[in-house]
Amino acid sequence: MKSVFFQSVLALAAVALLAGTSAGNAQQQDKNRALKKYESGTKEFWTHPPDDWFLGDETEAQKGLAPPSGPPTGASEAELAAMMKKIKLPAGFKIEVWAPGVLAARQMAWGDKGTLFVGSFGLGNVYAIKDNGGKREVKTVLKGLNMPTGLAFKDGALYVIATDKLIRYDNAEANVDNLGQGKVVYDDMPSYAAHGWKYIAVDKDGWFYLPFGPPFNIGIPPTSVSQIRRVDPKTGNAEIYALGVRNSVGGDVDPRTGKYWFTENARDWISDDLPSDKLNMISKIGEHFGYPYCHQGNLPDDKFAMGHKCSEFTPPVANLGAHVAPLGMKFYTGDQFPAEYKNNILIAEHGSWNRHKYQGARIKRVIVGPDGKNAKQEIFASGWLEGDQGYLGRPNDIILAKDGSILVADDWAGAIYRISYSKK
Repeated sequence: MKSVFFQSVLALAAVALLAGTSAGNAQQQDKNRALKKYESGTKEFWTHPPDDWFLGDETEAQKGLAPPSGPPTGASEAELAAMMKKIKLPAGFKIEVWAPGVLAARQMAWGDKGTLFVGSFGLGNVYAIKDNGGKREVKTVLKGLNMPTGLAFKDGALYVIATDKLIRYDNAEANVDNLGQGKVVYDDMPSYAAHGWKYIAVDKDGWFYLPFGPPFNIGIPPTSVSQIRRVDPKTGNAEIYALGVRNSVGGDVDPRTGKYWFTENARDWISDDLPSDKLNMISKIGEHFGYPYCHQGNLPDDKFAMGHKCSEFTPPVANLGAHVAPLGMKFYTGDQFPAEYKNNILIAEHGSWNRHKYQGARIKRVIVGPDGKNAKQEIFASGWLEGDQGYLGRPNDIILAKDGSILVADDWAGAIYRISYSKK
């Protein structure tokens, strides 16, 4: 007679065998299925895209890769505290949680009276964070907007850019509990959800730089996208400032020259290591940065180059690495960090999905002169990625605080961090 223990071992072995068989069958089925392919060159695709439009056309080598989903409620305060101990920074720098509970946090903008406004990805929310005696209160002040990832604050007004409109909320800090409907100040925008989320950078004249991404991974874009526009929020006047841009969700104006610099996410589905994402600078109006003909400044697209040479287009200031997903960036203009950081660029790299071993999920430092030549780059902050695909957080925007520290938004963990420096 078999013992109960022995019977249990047999039962567990049977379960394991069945599980292994099921997993093996699933892997075999995935291996045998046809590669996903999309007819993304049609208006029907742009206006009614499938849920997984962003996947583009799969390749055999990268088959099955897809963007991971973060925790819907963000990270707990205990998880955030544990995470802070894992972040690596240069000597003298310190990171701490500035505000938890900021779900899907994206671009940040300071109000004149110290309110931090934060956009969001996917949730439709805009948040306001106020410091009440050392304790920060996070309020949801707008709901139901279509991907309000980009924000700016100017002349007492909060500007929020959704997929297809730029909205102004006057006297925002005085009316933070009742912002109202706002006023649409610019809406000459396509309503494509695909790569439709945006970012705002303000120049010295008060005009906004706005990126417009194409509604697919790769293809000949509609004429209203794959560009950077410069928009006057007072009049609604706009000009196309740059072309050939795939997907930019971050940029800043150089305090030294007034020129606009921006990060760019390159196409997917070439390989784990190609092409590189980029940092670009616009030297003159009308420059073309290569998409969809050329990638990373020197890699013609195997289908869409169509006889074009990479030498026809403006090369990047720096290639940042394949699938690192550079998003928000800022020139460091504060006085708290060491003097050598002055006018350096800090870039939030959101991290990979179209790669078997993720990279990114960190903050990159770029040291470069106003001419954009001979850029040097190094890792400034890391530790949000464990193993091949284990995200703890995904930084996506940076903003300078009054005291010279920086705040970092993380839409995966749903939090805002503060990085400061103290000379020991």
